[in-house]
Amino acid sequence: MKRLFAIDPWKLTTTQLHQDEKRLQESLTSLGNGYMGMRGNFEEGYSGDTHEGTYLAGVWFPDKTRVGWWKIGYPEYFGKVINAMNFIQVRIEVDGHQIDLAKDRFDNFYLESDMQTGVLTRHFDWQNEAGNVKIRFHFERFLSIVQKEIAVIEVKAEVLEGNPTIRLMPGLDNEVHNEDANYDDMFWEAVAESNETPAYLTARTIPNNFGIDRFTVTGAMVNEVDGLTKEDSLTEPLKVKEKFTGEVATGKRIVLRKYVAMVTSRDVEPVAQVDAARKLAQAAAEKGKDALLQEHMDAWSMRWQKADVKIEGDDEAQQGVRFNLYGLFSTYYGEDSRLNIGPKGFTGEKYGGATYWDTEAFILPLYLSVAEPEIPRNLLLYRYNQLEGAFVNAKQQGLKGALYPMVTFTGIECHNEWEITFEEIHRNGAIAHAIYNYTNYTGDESYLVNEGIEVLVEISRFWADRVHFSKRNNQYMIHGVTGPNEYENNINNNYHTNNMAAWTLEYTLASLEKVAAAKRDELGITEEEQALWQDITENMYYPVDEERGIFVQHDTFLDKELRTADELDPSDRPLNQNWSWDKILRSPFIKQADVLQSMYFLGDRYTTEQKEKNFDFYEPMTVHESSLSPSIHAILAAELGREDKAVELYSRTARLDLDNYNNDTEDGLHITSMSGAWLAIVQGFAGMRITDGQLSFKPFLPKTWESYDFKINFRGRLIDVHINQAGLALTLEEGEPLEIKLMDEVVVLDGEVNKSI
Repeated sequence: MKRLFAIDPWKLTTTQLHQDEKRLQESLTSLGNGYMGMRGNFEEGYSGDTHEGTYLAGVWFPDKTRVGWWKIGYPEYFGKVINAMNFIQVRIEVDGHQIDLAKDRFDNFYLESDMQTGVLTRHFDWQNEAGNVKIRFHFERFLSIVQKEIAVIEVKAEVLEGNPTIRLMPGLDNEVHNEDANYDDMFWEAVAESNETPAYLTARTIPNNFGIDRFTVTGAMVNEVDGLTKEDSLTEPLKVKEKFTGEVATGKRIVLRKYVAMVTSRDVEPVAQVDAARKLAQAAAEKGKDALLQEHMDAWSMRWQKADVKIEGDDEAQQGVRFNLYGLFSTYYGEDSRLNIGPKGFTGEKYGGATYWDTEAFILPLYLSVAEPEIPRNLLLYRYNQLEGAFVNAKQQGLKGALYPMVTFTGIECHNEWEITFEEIHRNGAIAHAIYNYTNYTGDESYLVNEGIEVLVEISRFWADRVHFSKRNNQYMIHGVTGPNEYENNINNNYHTNNMAAWTLEYTLASLEKVAAAKRDELGITEEEQALWQDITENMYYPVDEERGIFVQHDTFLDKELRTADELDPSDRPLNQNWSWDKILRSPFIKQADVLQSMYFLGDRYTTEQKEKNFDFYEPMTVHESSLSPSIHAILAAELGREDKAVELYSRTARLDLDNYNNDTEDGLHITSMSGAWLAIVQGFAGMRITDGQLSFKPFLPKTWESYDFKINFRGRLIDVHINQAGLALTLEEGEPLEIKLMDEVVVLDGEVNKSI
């Protein structure tokens, strides 16, 4: 565990520049507004170990796949979010020396990420080598969530000693590279640049051989400087820079306000980009930093009013859940239905930055409760709009129907690890379950009977073709898969995969009964096909161990040398950074919930005794080295009354990045697991469930907490949920009265309802 920032309910603060953990510090102080974002890099640059990264939503590149052994059916390219224009750049020189905190003398360092307002600030006192010049520098920046294309960077310098000559060089720099490029390619080429105010820079992605549209990006900047004189402007391919210089006396202060506008060919045609970007930058400068900041902070305040989780009595827990919500909302707030949620968001390049099954399995439930209904619906439409790509993925493997990708930008699979790409097919079940989840939560069946049924039918056709019938066992099986537990590959009859395949077929058959005959005809559904699906659901094989009373993770799992994770030497963890892959695959240790993932998805199908026996068997062997794992275990632990275990796992998911539990946050934050803290509190501690459309709660209060409080939207109602030592209080803040279940008792919520716990 590594903790770089102080505990504070709303902020990340530190008075130390952690040079040995600079990348981790950058990840944790990333900014985003759903349209663009960047790691917590320094405006003035840094020559030490750093990962300079700026990313634009939906802008990516198909990097040619690089593997040692090509297999038929392999994706031709690995789609990657690409490092884009560095628009925060402000090089600083003092008496000809470039400021560089990796080498220079400084003190009074302070770094703050304010999650309440979405503002990043930093200051330090710099000294020259001779010790006769001392300057206090202050940096502030934000990415507007009101005007998505706008970023504002402010740099102040106050001379404390001496009379130095200071030069500020704000620039736009597109000479950037991806650290994860397969062939070390530079993904950008120059198009145009100009130093005429507002200065601008246009770049375009290099050609590719895969028919993927090239992206064009234009940045424009307006720089306002108090206390210095403009010296000149410089342009070169992929770079534009302005210079402001002057002698600054002791006690005097200079200020730079840099207004940046970024536009991409996703929204603006290349021929119109320069004009659009320059107008946006100029308009931002005319509005001014203070006005832009105020509207930005007001918009964040509105978000927090809807979604904040308030915890009294445990500031670590409070900081954790707010950090996670802040990271999610900085990445995605549903304004653009063309977008989805990448596993690193705007904080890094690992995993390619594309869409994973994480969205449907872990993110959708949060947005159902804290956002307007069109936002989770947009997440479903995103997959519907990529159905054609799912057809391609299935056909590529010689199968019918639709195989949704493990990793994608367009619907076409673009990941380059076979055991993940074409074995981890349980994601098809997560896509189907998301449709059920949305319909069950909202009560709105319009998506299900129109777009959703098409998705369900094609996924079902895939499952029906992917299973095989075992004559020896007289049952259907699925061989050669990877379950959610990625520490086992190419296994047979993964319980979760088989379970979700059968459930999907069952749910599709039930949903077809709600669909108009014309729609069924359009889909080409036959009685023979439906009979096959029914037969598969009734005769699917599930590995079980009657003696232990558990569902077995896969056919040969119990043949392993079974050990629990507490037997591991701490120096071995995380396993994926210390053990060979061969050793991991042969071990019994579980990366993340697998059998228990099914019990989370389909909780009402299992008895308490079944959940207890499976939890007690599998959780001790689980090392939680997937960011997705702790939240599922926390929810099940809470349901089973294992309160201490639930709180322990809540802490792990809420502070996964803040405390760098898995020693991998320097690559970027785990955005798609950031719903985990909210899920652990709302579905875990508060016991919120929606069963057959009915909302219910069965809460407990963690021992170290005084209270917790959150709001949910549910079928046109806004409900405040408050739990403290006195019990549970529900308040209907908006909407019609609602019949709900509290602690297994049905009550009508009309105003306020209180219940002891």
